[in-house]
Amino acid sequence: MRDHSRCRTTIDRRSYLVRGKKYALRHLQLRRRPRHYVYYMDPLHLDAIVSRGATVESQHRVHAAVVDGSGRLIAAAREPQLVTHWRSCAKPFQVMPLLASGGFDRIGWGDDQLALACASHGGEPEHVAIAEAMLESIGMEQGDLACGPHEPLAQRGQKVLRETGARPTRLHNNCSGKHAAMLARAHASEWPAVGYERADHPVQRDILREVARWTGVKAGDIGQAVDGCGVVEFALPLSAMARAYARLADDARRSLELTSRIVHAMQTRPFLIGGSDRFDSALIEATEGRVISKIGAEGVHSIALIDDGIGIAVKVEDGAQRAQYPAVIRVLQHFGALPADLPPRLAEYMPRLLRNTRGEVVGEVRVPDNGN
Repeated sequence: MRDHSRCRTTIDRRSYLVRGKKYALRHLQLRRRPRHYVYYMDPLHLDAIVSRGATVESQHRVHAAVVDGSGRLIAAAREPQLVTHWRSCAKPFQVMPLLASGGFDRIGWGDDQLALACASHGGEPEHVAIAEAMLESIGMEQGDLACGPHEPLAQRGQKVLRETGARPTRLHNNCSGKHAAMLARAHASEWPAVGYERADHPVQRDILREVARWTGVKAGDIGQAVDGCGVVEFALPLSAMARAYARLADDARRSLELTSRIVHAMQTRPFLIGGSDRFDSALIEATEGRVISKIGAEGVHSIALIDDGIGIAVKVEDGAQRAQYPAVIRVLQHFGALPADLPPRLAEYMPRLLRNTRGEVVGEVRVPDNGN
């Protein structure tokens, strides 16, 4: 097993500061490069422990990369270069070609549509209505979406369907906003709408170039596969995912137009990003938009600390979502983006209580302070 207590990089004589905290640690002068130093980063301990009663029942290994606006890896858990699938965390970058082309504004869309394009929404009535209106504005309907129908992810969305006796549609798919934006890209550029989800379509080729630009990984080195919603998704190192979100935060902090619009939409419409009981919405609201959070399937999460220009990528090795939220909270506490005493909506995620079929608390999922 690789020893992550000795993650090394080259820095100058200055201490590295994040929110007033010093992160440049033990310095060792190099013989061949006397003006530079090596520091050994304190590793992040994000592995989650599942206990039942007083006994540890299961454990989840968690990997993470933390990158600053200059692209420097400043903290890590386990394997920060682990190559894995980015899944829905890529959504803010998948909508960028539509924005940059001017097609988004020509259609007349605004922050609601932009937020939903970046969302993994809960399929609540408000989400469905916006997705449907997005399609209507470009002369299309839900049958044009390549994503399939599935049950709403939010409990409220499920309740509405039960009470109305309706069935889930493609509009309830948590990715319907992203797909509507991809159809809009094809519509605005007068490209065929059919096959917009395939890797060889101009829509997806544009998105691949954008992902390569933001992550710093050559397009030919980015793995491509099919996401759960049927569209292309990307495999690349955690450090590259974190780099993209760090650049997103840094550009937004410097008020660059394209990124500022995306970040602003996510900051001001957290409900549209997730929903009434979704983690990303709770996190964005609790931090008043200082943290932008984007969930992905199979235990992957990407986060931007806007004020600090820092990007974070987290991956639960076995894909367990129950370990994902505590790990994200712990790394945000490490960097001072969340307090030790969590706001009420986030407190339910850390520790995450386990209940039996009678509703009794029988255990918990937590990330220990010291990683033990």
